Amino acid sequence: MELSTSKGLHILLTLETELEDLLLDSNGFLKYTERILENKEVEIVGIMNHIFENQSFTSAVCLKESHLCIHTWPEYKQLTFDVFLCNYLRDNTDKVEQIAHEIIHYFKAKVIQKHKIYR
Repeated sequence: MELSTSKGLHILLTLETELEDLLLDSNGFLKYTERILENKEVEIVGIMNHIFENQSFTSAVCLKESHLCIHTWPEYKQLTFDVFLCNYLRDNTDKVEQIAHEIIHYFKAKVIQKHKIYR
């Protein structure tokens, strides 16, 4: 897809993992996320995090280029994750794919669903 016709790639994932401790560790997830974003030429403009009674969490990392979000369900050994980067000044399609891959790797997860939406 050409830069001029695509506003960006949005990937939505539903993942399953046996590593329940990671589904309960929002701080570890956010530190990992900040680390993988450092070399992607994106700018973090805000982070929101909510921890539920069972220690599952919802986190949103707002980027100048858009966002990434996660919600964990330890009782199902699953999480949902989405990442979108716009293509305003450069084609960020490969970066979105890399981020999704790195999150799958972090959780050592099996992909239940993966949707790609070209905006």
